[in-house]
This record gives sequence, structure tokens and C-alpha cells, in this order.
Amino acid sequence: MSENVFDQERQRLREQGYEAAKEILKEGKAKPGQLFVVGCSTSEILGGKIGKSSDPETAKAVFEGIWQAARERGVWLAAQCCEHLNRALILEREAAEQYGYEEVNVVPQPKAGGSFATAAWQAFTCPTAVEHIKAHVGMDIGDTLIGMHMRDVAVPVRIQTKSIGEARVVCARVRPKFIGGQRAVYDPEKL
Repeated sequence: MSENVFDQERQRLREQGYEAAKEILKEGKAKPGQLFVVGCSTSEILGGKIGKSSDPETAKAVFEGIWQAARERGVWLAAQCCEHLNRALILEREAAEQYGYEEVNVVPQPKAGGSFATAAWQAFTCPTAVEHIKAHVGMDIGDTLIGMHMRDVAVPVRIQTKSIGEARVVCARVRPKFIGGQRAVYDPEKL
């Protein structure tokens, strides 16, 4: 692939990442200071099988677009690692402290943590790793299973961006639990 074609592809992936993140953050009604979890398989983006062909350049391009949208919205981005790090998360230390998450000692690598989490580690001002979070909004790029890091109750959100590269994009937001039974009245702003 020529350098020009490669640069065009990276720019396309960056734009797709930005648009998808912008959409879910808007549709998910993300508020400043909330947590936005993203799981991303660069193998799937490139048309391969998850975990088989991690690509740092692809990850960097997609990460840049997503991170731009997160900063514009004022939310904390949490990058989910791959299964080799038990799907730990990389986020800014300030966010971990704000939410009271305990730091763990690991530095993601493309083949142990994944290229997307590695891109986050390299880009964040003061990155740290944590084992678990409870995010308000999430985006799964390539079937990475982010649900374990969402608050109760996660609700699917359909966005216009259905894929990034060859990877399927699935999004979610959370809502408060319904309590009170059949006579209860609910606030429509929280549905």
C-alpha cells in the first residue's frame, strides 16, 4: 500500500471513530465528567479475527478520533484492554481518583492489552490501569464485550455509524433502575 493510500485510510478511520463517538455521546446524553468506555479490536477493523492481527497504527488513528470527541464533550475516556489483561481499563489517573477506582500495575502492549489500550496509554497525560469501572456510555468496536464495564441498567443505542473499517459498532448508555411496581410513575427524562 502506498504511503498516500495508507494516510488516506488512517484519516478515514479517524473520522469514523470521531463520528461514532460523537453520535453515542450525544444520543447517550453523556454529561461532562462521566465515563465513556470503548473496547476496540484493530484486527476486526482490518477485516480479521479479533486478537489475531493487532495494529498500532490503526489503533492510533481510531483512538485519535474517539478521544477528540470525548474531550469535546468533557467526558473521561476509558480504553478497555484485551482478555490477556482481563479487560482491565486505561484511563487518566484523575478520573480513576475521581471515581475511587483502585490502580493496578500493568502497562498495555499491542499483544498484551491491545493496540487501542496502548494508544490510550501513550496519549493520556497521566495514564493508569484499573480492573473495573461503571461507565455511563459505551462503544464496542469489533465485539470486544464492554458490558462488564457498564453501570446497571445498560440500554442499546442505535447510531448511524454501523462500522469502523470492517468492525461492527455496538453502543450503549445507562439509565436508572425502575423500581416501585405497576403503580409507579417514572421520569421520562431518565428513560
